[in-house]
Amino acid sequence: MAGQPSNPIPAMTTFQPLQTPVVVIGPQFLAQYPVDLKVATKLMSFGESNFGVTDMNGTLIFRVKSKLLSIRDRRHLLDIAGNVIATFQQKIMTAHRRWKVFRGESTNDQDLLFSVKKSSIIQFKTELDVCLAANTAEDVPDFKVRGSWLERSCTIYLGQTNTIIAQMHRKHTLQTVVFDADNFGVTVYPNVDYAFVVALVDYQLWYLSTAQQLLARCNH
Repeated sequence: MAGQPSNPIPAMTTFQPLQTPVVVIGPQFLAQYPVDLKVATKLMSFGESNFGVTDMNGTLIFRVKSKLLSIRDRRHLLDIAGNVIATFQQKIMTAHRRWKVFRGESTNDQDLLFSVKKSSIIQFKTELDVCLAANTAEDVPDFKVRGSWLERSCTIYLGQTNTIIAQMHRKHTLQTVVFDADNFGVTVYPNVDYAFVVALVDYQLWYLSTAQQLLARCNH
C-alpha cells in the first residue's frame, strides 16, 4: 500500500538504544535502530585482500583494502566515495597480536582511535580486549569481543558487562561456494557506531584467517 514503509523495523521493539551512544569513528555512523550489514570477503589477488560491506538491500556502505604481504599488514576502511576513514596497523613482535586503529590515513599516535588485542596469548575461543585511545592504562577494556573460531561468529560487549552492542555470524550462501568467498551477517545495535563495529569485525576476520592458516600449516 502507498505510504507504508518499504522496510518495516519490528526489531526496534527488541533492541533498546543505549542511553549513551557509542561513538568511536564518527557520529555520522549512528542510527536509532538496529543496522543489519552483510560482509563478503574474498582474496582478490596475490598479496591483497578486500571485502565489501553492504546493507540488506545490497547497497555498498564500506570497503576494506589491505596488503597482506606488507611488513605491518596495514589495512584501510573506506567509505563509498573511496575516502579512507580509518587505518589499521598491526604492531609487530607482539604475542597478543595487537592492532592500532587510526583516524583517516594517519598512523600517528595523536590520531589513534583505539587498539585491539587478544585477551590472553593462548586461547581456545576468541576473546579480544578493545581499548579506546584515552584508556592508556588498559587495565579494564572499553569493549570485549567474544567468539567461536569454529563457528566463525562473535559478540561485541560494552566493557566487562553483558551489554551487547553488535553480533556477527557466518552466512552460508551459494556465493560462498561459487565465488570462494566468506559471507557474514552483522547486526549493530541502536546508538552504536557501525563503522567502529566494522573495524572490529575486520580484526576478527583477520584473526580467524591467520589462525586457520596456522592450523593448516600444522596439519602438513
